[in-house]
Amino acid sequence: MSVNTANTPDGRGVLLFNGEVIVIYTQGVVMTIGKSNNQGLEGRRNGTIYLTSHRIIFMPDEEEANWVRSFEMPFSTMQDVHLDQPIFGANYLRGIALAMPGSLLSGEIPWRMTFNKGGCIDFGHALLQAVERAAEMRPANAPPPYVPPQGDFYAAPPDYYQPRTNPDYNPTTDAFPDRPNPERVFLMEAPPPYPGVGVERPPQPTEELVRAGANAPPPPYGIAPEASEGVRRRN
Repeated sequence: MSVNTANTPDGRGVLLFNGEVIVIYTQGVVMTIGKSNNQGLEGRRNGTIYLTSHRIIFMPDEEEANWVRSFEMPFSTMQDVHLDQPIFGANYLRGIALAMPGSLLSGEIPWRMTFNKGGCIDFGHALLQAVERAAEMRPANAPPPYVPPQGDFYAAPPDYYQPRTNPDYNPTTDAFPDRPNPERVFLMEAPPPYPGVGVERPPQPTEELVRAGANAPPPPYGIAPEASEGVRRRN
């Protein structure tokens, strides 16, 4: 997991790799981060989920964003992912995310997701399949060290959220009729640093894209000054 690595500098747009594809998009998700070695992370936030070909991106709603603008969880950093269906209460997903190298997070970070608009079972099946495929493709390889996105970013083409037929990874999207706002989906210049699940999409030449702005690197970890003393690495 890393924080504030998948958003534009103003925090309003999601920032994808050039070649990454949005598979499922849904709003009304509650993300709960449990206790870990990292102070300032714990808490419950409402927001939007992007399940991409490479990772989960959670964007808190603007009124709840404070210093956290995005959570990023590549599939290969996720462990013990479970889809729970209690007799009483809403279905939910839970698991453990490992801190990404260089992200200034440390250790294991427990998380839990519930879906106010429904679709937890469909999303959960898609996620479990992605995590399993990622483990098969990269059983011993962690994601590369954290690098803040730098350089220009570009408006994403319309088909960056367009489910494709794929015999190996073709999750149902019937429960998720919403589509992301095209004015809030952007691409970095860089291609994905690790393989994704499903059909690989080659990066698009940047000269064919519409430049959206200069993406200055965010401060490390991006936390509020009052919380910075509580963040520490595991030696």
